[in-house]
Amino acid sequence: MQITYFAGGCFWCVEAIFQRIEGVVKLTSGYCNGNIVEPTYQDICTGATGHAEVVKIEFDESKVSFKTLLNVFFETHDPTTPNQQGNDYGTQYRSAIFYTNDEQQSQAIDMINQMSDKIVTQVAKLDVFYPAENYHQNYFNDNSSQPYCEMLIAPKLAKYFNQ
Repeated sequence: MQITYFAGGCFWCVEAIFQRIEGVVKLTSGYCNGNIVEPTYQDICTGATGHAEVVKIEFDESKVSFKTLLNVFFETHDPTTPNQQGNDYGTQYRSAIFYTNDEQQSQAIDMINQMSDKIVTQVAKLDVFYPAENYHQNYFNDNSSQPYCEMLIAPKLAKYFNQ
């Protein structure tokens, strides 16, 4: 088992995508690498705490490689827009990979170097992770009829998985 952390805008979207990837064992939405302890959603929404909305991804590397997860990550969000994904603006919505070992760091940097020079995805070592409030966990699956989910997440899932 390995763990990595991806930030690609709203964590509801990232979680919904990776829930559908074989080999992903567990997902936890949360906040990482900021400057206050135990932040709340209201804290990080100010954009002043330095945290990113992330999804902690626990995966079985015998079933899915980190490189495959990186490909999914880059294909399902816009890594060229700083601090924004769609209508979500702020540093908490930045594109970032928070690695947990040197191999993840190396693979992430190598992939970015092979892509467009317009990529703004941050690659940083995970410092600290705080799970988000319970209502953020499994959000799309529990709230698929909510307007945000219908207008933003459902089309993203359909586009990626029905290619």
